[in-house]
Amino acid sequence: MRVAFGLLVLLLGLCGSGAQGESGGLGEEGESSELQEEWTQQSTNTTSPDIWVEMKELRDMVVELKVYVQILQKDNSEMAGRLTSSERELLDSKKRIDKLENLNKANTKVAFYTALTDAGYVGPFTTDTTLKFSKVFANIGNAYNAATGFFKAPVKGVYYFQFTVCGHHTGLMGVYVYKNNQKIMFNVEWKEDQLYKYFTNSVILELMAGDEIHLALPATHVLYDDSSNQSTFSGALLFPL
Repeated sequence: MRVAFGLLVLLLGLCGSGAQGESGGLGEEGESSELQEEWTQQSTNTTSPDIWVEMKELRDMVVELKVYVQILQKDNSEMAGRLTSSERELLDSKKRIDKLENLNKANTKVAFYTALTDAGYVGPFTTDTTLKFSKVFANIGNAYNAATGFFKAPVKGVYYFQFTVCGHHTGLMGVYVYKNNQKIMFNVEWKEDQLYKYFTNSVILELMAGDEIHLALPATHVLYDDSSNQSTFSGALLFPL
């Protein structure tokens, strides 16, 4: 009996120790849960304000960017408006200039009539020689230069030119017509006597402003003129272009 009673007491003691151990384990688990919850709360309390601050900063940046974009758009619109205005002004100026040029062309009057010389024979020369029609009877528009013998077109247009030359000798008489440096006509006659002989020719040319026309005496050829104005050169602007 004593042995059985001792065993019973020993078993009861072991059971109590196990129950105490289980009770202690539950307490530690509860304490751990409380610590985890506290850490989570602290983390939330620490993180949440930072996120909101960053979101606020991002929002402010977006607002600033929108304002900046609006300013740029406004500046671009104003610049485009100024460019458009400048283009309109340039176009208007060009139209006014064109109108004035057309009006100037329409009002441009060009005509001249000249005779060669009072000296009698001109030539012969060893080289082609520019004929200077020194007696000027009309020079409307001042396009003909008696000192050089050149006619210079003041405006682009269609011009008419005519010449008459006289020979009073035995031999060759002739004339070249030049446009700038280009020979565009050659007329020649052979005279077998010393009687007066004439020939006349004319030409219509489209000239640019600044183009020049002159007559030249070919080498070895001879012309004649005197106070009767037997060798002449004339021209006129038919219409501007």
